[in-house]
Amino acid sequence: MANIMTIVPEKARGIRKLFFGWVRRQYGGIVPGVFQVLAVDLRVARPAGALYDYLHLRKSSSLSRLQREMLATVVNGKVGGAP
Repeated sequence: MANIMTIVPEKARGIRKLFFGWVRRQYGGIVPGVFQVLAVDLRVARPAGALYDYLHLRKSSSLSRLQREMLATVVNGKVGGAP
């Protein structure tokens, strides 16, 4: 299985620490895993984050936000993601 680089928010320093602070404020105190991946290369973090927001959090989605989060939890478990 491929290793995907991530940055753990608790170990972030400098600009990445500010980035994670902003993400926590936007997402109610949590840092979604996608942003831990995006923090590796901050040049793509903003546009990719906007795409994530559009696809995952927009109001016109046929699933509620809770349903999308529940689905993400199941998929994460199926692919062997962290608890």
